[in-house]
Amino acid sequence: MNASITNLLFQEATKERPRPHVPIPANDSPVTGSSNSVEPPKPKPTATEQTIYTRSLIGKRIFDVLFASMALICLAPLFLIVALLIRLESKGPVFYYSYRVGRGYRIFKFWKFRSMRPDADKLLASMKGLNQYQSADQETTYISPLCPKCRTQGQSCRQQLIDSKGEVICESQYQLAKKLEAEAAFVKIANDPRVTRIGQFIRNTSIDELPQLFNVLRGDMSIVGNRPLPLYEAEKITTDEFAARFMAPAGITGLWQVSKRGNKNMSAEERKMLDVEYAKSYSLLKDLQIVCKTIPALFQKENV
Repeated sequence: MNASITNLLFQEATKERPRPHVPIPANDSPVTGSSNSVEPPKPKPTATEQTIYTRSLIGKRIFDVLFASMALICLAPLFLIVALLIRLESKGPVFYYSYRVGRGYRIFKFWKFRSMRPDADKLLASMKGLNQYQSADQETTYISPLCPKCRTQGQSCRQQLIDSKGEVICESQYQLAKKLEAEAAFVKIANDPRVTRIGQFIRNTSIDELPQLFNVLRGDMSIVGNRPLPLYEAEKITTDEFAARFMAPAGITGLWQVSKRGNKNMSAEERKMLDVEYAKSYSLLKDLQIVCKTIPALFQKENV
């Protein structure tokens, strides 16, 4: 990622975003799901609850620093061996970084051992059809502006909207189009041809993730948390339902990794729900439980 693109991404991430387009009803019929009622404000946390929360964050940070420091010391010989093998197989840097989005939509440099060809990022656009979270024909799916009932009866639907293009569309079809648009928020490619031989090994054993221990010491990440997302994935998760995942710290391991990592049948919806579940209930005790479950999860069966 060159400097101009990086600056553009940072400007895009920090500027005030316009309010999303809200479809306008095409007639006087009410829009399904709309309501004029105002929800009462949520009660503020008590002083005791705030104290417990603060102590939990401090305890989590102390655990992160101690764990990361000891791990880096013990794993120093492994770092040297992996670095040598990477350089022997292919030209290019030993380490790779990309910009990721963590807690509170904060952007930072995310470090890994390089497991792919040096030109891997340039090839991604031509490989979208291999994404396990996206159906092969998703990009070519045509959404009719008329719902099945309208097409059968040959009349206009009572629940019609005007979309951002100024075209009339049935509300049910509009919701379907929005769902398909956001369906492939994550990108994961099974048997990725960009991966090198040593890269395949360090990915399946998660050794490629070890440089993120430096991210933990810097405070960018935690040992346990939700995986930080690339910018192109994070920008697709902005609904109230799933944006809650960004309340939790970014982590090396997390709830979805120990639950169904490597399972090609796991949907993007299911992964996002696991992220939200962790964000709403994380604690030091839960982190320790996830760390204990991480070791067997490292040796995954799927090549993703």
